[in-house]
Amino acid sequence: MDQALELIKLLWPLILLQFILTIAALIVWYRTEETKGEKWVWLLIILFANMIGPILFFIIGRRDR
Repeated sequence: MDQALELIKLLWPLILLQFILTIAALIVWYRTEETKGEKWVWLLIILFANMIGPILFFIIGRRDR
Protein backbone atom coordinates (compact mmCIF):
# COMPACT_ATOMS: atom_id res chain seq x y z
CA MET A 1 0.00 0.00 0.00
CA ASP A 2 2.86 2.33 0.78
CA GLN A 3 4.42 1.76 -2.64
CA ALA A 4 1.15 2.59 -4.40
CA LEU A 5 0.95 5.89 -2.54
CA GLU A 6 4.53 6.75 -3.50
CA LEU A 7 3.80 5.91 -7.14
CA ILE A 8 0.76 8.19 -7.13
CA LYS A 9 2.87 10.99 -5.65
CA LEU A 10 5.41 10.55 -8.43
CA LEU A 11 2.82 10.39 -11.22
CA TRP A 12 0.63 13.24 -9.98
CA PRO A 13 2.34 15.94 -12.12
CA LEU A 14 1.94 13.81 -15.26
CA ILE A 15 -1.70 13.12 -14.49
CA LEU A 16 -2.34 16.83 -13.99
CA LEU A 17 -0.47 17.71 -17.20
CA GLN A 18 -2.49 15.18 -19.19
CA PHE A 19 -5.75 16.54 -17.76
CA ILE A 20 -4.83 20.14 -18.61
CA LEU A 21 -3.66 19.20 -22.12
CA THR A 22 -6.85 17.26 -22.79
CA ILE A 23 -9.13 20.06 -21.59
CA ALA A 24 -7.19 22.67 -23.60
CA ALA A 25 -7.26 20.49 -26.72
CA LEU A 26 -11.00 19.92 -26.35
CA ILE A 27 -11.64 23.65 -26.04
CA VAL A 28 -9.52 24.43 -29.10
CA TRP A 29 -11.10 21.50 -31.01
CA TYR A 30 -14.58 22.84 -30.24
CA ARG A 31 -13.70 26.37 -31.38
CA THR A 32 -11.82 25.27 -34.52
CA GLU A 33 -13.95 25.31 -37.65
CA GLU A 34 -11.57 23.44 -39.95
CA THR A 35 -9.13 20.68 -39.12
CA LYS A 36 -6.78 18.58 -41.20
CA GLY A 37 -8.98 15.55 -41.66
CA GLU A 38 -12.36 14.87 -40.14
CA LYS A 39 -13.12 16.83 -36.99
CA TRP A 40 -14.76 13.85 -35.21
CA VAL A 41 -11.63 11.74 -35.78
CA TRP A 42 -9.56 14.37 -33.95
CA LEU A 43 -12.01 14.22 -31.07
CA LEU A 44 -11.43 10.47 -30.77
CA ILE A 45 -7.65 10.94 -30.96
CA ILE A 46 -7.73 13.63 -28.26
CA LEU A 47 -9.86 11.52 -25.94
CA PHE A 48 -8.37 8.07 -26.42
CA ALA A 49 -4.69 8.61 -27.30
CA ASN A 50 -3.90 9.84 -23.78
CA MET A 51 -0.97 12.26 -23.60
CA ILE A 52 0.01 12.11 -27.28
CA GLY A 53 -3.50 12.79 -28.67
CA PRO A 54 -3.80 16.41 -27.54
CA ILE A 55 -0.18 17.09 -28.53
CA LEU A 56 -0.79 15.69 -32.03
CA PHE A 57 -3.88 17.83 -32.39
CA PHE A 58 -1.98 20.99 -31.47
CA ILE A 59 0.92 20.14 -33.80
CA ILE A 60 -0.82 18.79 -36.91
CA GLY A 61 -4.58 18.78 -36.38
CA ARG A 62 -5.42 22.45 -36.60
CA ARG A 63 -5.57 24.07 -39.99
CA ASP A 64 -3.65 27.34 -40.30
CA ARG A 65 -5.64 30.35 -41.44
